[in-house]
Amino acid sequence: MSESPHFKIGDTASLTKTFTQQDVDSFAELSMDKNPLHVDEEAASKSIFGKRVIHGILQTGLISAVLGNQLPGPGSIYREQQLVFKKPAFPGDTLTAKVEVIEINERIGIIICRTTVKNQNGDLLINGKAKGIIDKIKN
Repeated sequence: MSESPHFKIGDTASLTKTFTQQDVDSFAELSMDKNPLHVDEEAASKSIFGKRVIHGILQTGLISAVLGNQLPGPGSIYREQQLVFKKPAFPGDTLTAKVEVIEINERIGIIICRTTVKNQNGDLLINGKAKGIIDKIKN
């Protein structure tokens, strides 16, 4: 494992967004995932969560945005993701996705990052690892 001149173990980047019910409804339309837990207040109120929840995969879009725009950034390819959904997020929550470099193999152009999503209270909602392809000749 070698250290990239542009990335090093421990580098981090993050992105924060407050998700509205409109965000959830728009995603439900785009993804065709109209599970009542996301779009029907009455049905969701009878669930274990007691109210509507944000799609887990919508939350992971924040991780993708960090990887594609910040670290490792433009030109990288998001190749693999392992996720564990720990807790739900709700419309109105402010979520922060964080990416931390934990391994770099510049010889083969691979970067591995720890990925997390936390809410405004610091609760860990999603934990995982992402693998990406980085341009071996970035200057």
